[in-house]
Amino acid sequence: MAGYNEIRGLRVKYLSADPSNGENGQVWYNSTTGTLRALGMGVSAWSSGAPLMTARHGLGGAGTPTAALAFGGQTPSASVLTEEYNGSGWSGGGSMSTARYSLGRAGTQTAALAAGGQNSSGNEVTTTEEYGGASWTAGGALPTVSGQNAGFGTQTAAVSAGGNPSGTAVNTTFEYDGSSWTGGGNLVTPVRYVSGSGTLTSGIVALGYSDSIPGSYGSNQNYDGTNWTTGHALNTNRFNGAMSGPSNSDALAFGGSPYKTNVEQYDGSSWSEIADLSAGKASMAATLATPTNGALVFGGVLPALAATTEVWNTSANTITAAAWASGPNLNTARSALGGARNGTPTSCLAFSGYEGSPAGVKTEEFDGSSWTVKNVMGTGRYNTPGTGIVTAALAAGGNAPPQSSVTEEFDGTNWAANPSGLNTARYSAALTGTQTAALLSSGQTPPVSTATETYNGSAWTTSPATLNTARASYNAGAGTQTATVVWSGYAGPPGETNTSEEFNGSSWTAGNNYLLSAKMVSGAGTQTAAWSASGKAPGNSAAAFSYDGTNWSTAPSLGSAKYNCAGGGTTAAGLIFGGTTGVPLLNATELFTGETSVAVAKTITVS
Repeated sequence: MAGYNEIRGLRVKYLSADPSNGENGQVWYNSTTGTLRALGMGVSAWSSGAPLMTARHGLGGAGTPTAALAFGGQTPSASVLTEEYNGSGWSGGGSMSTARYSLGRAGTQTAALAAGGQNSSGNEVTTTEEYGGASWTAGGALPTVSGQNAGFGTQTAAVSAGGNPSGTAVNTTFEYDGSSWTGGGNLVTPVRYVSGSGTLTSGIVALGYSDSIPGSYGSNQNYDGTNWTTGHALNTNRFNGAMSGPSNSDALAFGGSPYKTNVEQYDGSSWSEIADLSAGKASMAATLATPTNGALVFGGVLPALAATTEVWNTSANTITAAAWASGPNLNTARSALGGARNGTPTSCLAFSGYEGSPAGVKTEEFDGSSWTVKNVMGTGRYNTPGTGIVTAALAAGGNAPPQSSVTEEFDGTNWAANPSGLNTARYSAALTGTQTAALLSSGQTPPVSTATETYNGSAWTTSPATLNTARASYNAGAGTQTATVVWSGYAGPPGETNTSEEFNGSSWTAGNNYLLSAKMVSGAGTQTAAWSASGKAPGNSAAAFSYDGTNWSTAPSLGSAKYNCAGGGTTAAGLIFGGTTGVPLLNATELFTGETSVAVAKTITVS
């Protein structure tokens, strides 16, 4: 038998402590603990992912954990919605032609299949649609109406099995070749509310409801492309859940009615209970032909409609999901405040704001553990645009009231007014860049404005480039003087906008729409990696989103809904502070940490 040195080309090291930067697969002897240790032994766990844009159940799912697709479902009405997942968040895809739920599915994010389902009246349909990565087109119709059916396989080699075409479970199977459906082998046991995974020649269905076995059907059924055979009993009977996996000997079964948290793994001979979902749910969707070391579960009911996404990882590393967490409170509760947009979760500045009486002057500095009161501003104001860092912050304009043109600079200790104020007094604008190279755009003069001004550290210059949409951006902007993105805001009657625009140093161009029509939103980052959170849309929002320079996608939500906050940082490490819920004013701080992955060493037991 080959030894470790033959396999790896290395000898087992004799160390007094575990290495701080070990390599995956490395083995060593820890002389302090007297144990043989290794990196690269799988650790399996669930983590929270960014939520769907729209909560729903009975939706279809396809693709992989880094390129997933969600389509259809009940919202509670039948839906045509499609969303795409890029490994960190969801964004909108092309709408289906036929609204439906409880449908069969197959394929990938760029080559998916939707088969059958139930329409808004609850009636089953024969409709098949194919997704090409941007839009849906009609495919060959199923031979009979079908809903609550399982689907698996690829867009050109798919299976639809079981279902509820006339109010009772059926055993019918149909196979799709990319253009038309033909009959396949009958299921051993008729089932509805059933889920499936795998391929046309190695498929599996489970989590189904059997009319002949009241309650639910506890065993899976396996398909070889011709015949179905009965497999093995689940440890927990349930139905209307979700499945993922590449074959009928490698599958995962998630949740199910009545709102189960159970997750079981199948190896072809038995089901084993593994880590549960965070909450009991049913009627959700999952990625399809992915290995059981990676899966995504999204949507469903618990019993309220769910937008939640959960990620299953098996890795040599411990993965901690991206999330917001509570931080130290500001000393003074306030909304409509300014912040050092380029600050970090360990070094940021909060200033001005509405404190119950307008025209705030207070300044506070955050060092990662607490907020410290600093010297006040020279001019009190609120809805104050801000940017920069703790030792070089910039505030321009604001509502004093009335609207102000005053520019002040902070050097880490004191504020100093620049005699050269804005050319146009305004408030609720977007201010990006640095203290010596800033860009101010939009705002209320009033009315809402398209004007842009640039700052060189001593004077403001009106830019000939104007926004395409007049708006009050509040703090919804990110980037530099020559590469900025602004989004959402108040656009005047009739109200909020979801548009976004990008500036390249000379002109503004329309970007893809923000995922929420909202105002009083906060954000920071760069033009190609921005984050945004909170807002009024028209109710208070806890939603968060990220921008990659092309598309907006969902991100982990804030701990509480609020609006008119300030913030700073990046998509990997940010913070948001202050704001309001209408009543009261808030002093809360929330800190964002992106997903982390840490190698885990395990002890090898030698017998």
